[in-house]
Amino acid sequence: MSSVTPLSELRDKIDAIDEQILQLINQRASYAVEVAKTKIAQGEQGTFYRPDRESLVLRRIIELNQGPLSDHTATRFFRELMSACLALEKPMDIAFLGPEGTFTQQAAYKHFGHAVNTVPVTTINEIFSVVELSHCQFGVVPVENSTEGVISHTLDRFLTSPLKICGEVEIRVHQNLMGHATSLTEIAEVFSHQQSLAQCRHWLDKHLPDARLTAASSNAEAARLASVNKRSAAIAGIVAAEVYNLSIIEKNIEDESNNTTRFMIIGQQSPSSTGNDKTSLVVSTGNQPGALHKILEPFAKFGIGMTNIESRPSRQGLWEYVFFIDIEGHSEDKGVAQALEMVKDSVNMFNLLGSYPKAVL
Repeated sequence: MSSVTPLSELRDKIDAIDEQILQLINQRASYAVEVAKTKIAQGEQGTFYRPDRESLVLRRIIELNQGPLSDHTATRFFRELMSACLALEKPMDIAFLGPEGTFTQQAAYKHFGHAVNTVPVTTINEIFSVVELSHCQFGVVPVENSTEGVISHTLDRFLTSPLKICGEVEIRVHQNLMGHATSLTEIAEVFSHQQSLAQCRHWLDKHLPDARLTAASSNAEAARLASVNKRSAAIAGIVAAEVYNLSIIEKNIEDESNNTTRFMIIGQQSPSSTGNDKTSLVVSTGNQPGALHKILEPFAKFGIGMTNIESRPSRQGLWEYVFFIDIEGHSEDKGVAQALEMVKDSVNMFNLLGSYPKAVL
């Protein structure tokens, strides 16, 4: 029969490791401060956040991770560690589509960690504006949903903005029932955005058939309403529960389990190549035969994968369109650079929106 290590001995070992971890974390933080001082001495100004560097660190953690922690857990820990170290100099201001507790705020925390100041604004246009005016270093804007398609307001705003896409983040849209109730039988009313109520229709019909369903202006507002009434509940993302101090009564009640929203990080940086990147561009060809083929042919010639293409009215002429395109690779990569030059020569308008690291988990 194998011997069992005494609980007291295991706890002593954990305490000793915790002490080492704390020392190493603070040592890492002190090096981060030195990096900032070196950059300042070299004349660098503004934010010291580098999306390409963070992506490389997180992908290295995934390569090194041998468990038992999952890659998701390991990267989440190191993302928060990097966020805290960066904030020792000055926390970044990140604009998101408010109010507090939205999925866009959740995307901001997932990408930047919690040691940032998230700044709620009321419209997608305002997110662009506050970053363009340098009131915030970066913004987070939704660009497409796996079940409902592209966010047209975001694409249209890229046509007039000088900002670059600095990164991307994907959020699995999990809808959670939250409130102060301790059981479903106590719930008389459920608040949520009309879209979220529809996404959870089957679950609600089965588990809360008699509850009144009330549409709110946002899921965050629904959480606020539920926070003042014990007999009510809200459907929202997990960040809303944290903001309004609500308990999660039931997790992941959405009818479609793989509903995912993709967000873009916008700013004034142009990240360097990491070897695992995407490039986004917008082009216009005018109304001419074979126009789309001329755009796509260079990517095929150089073996570059295209991950997305969307068309939008150009607003310049009847039946004229612009094309938003996402491709694999970085604009600094040789093959990508050659393909982009060919595309540029065959279109009326060409705007490189940015090359940026692919989303990490």
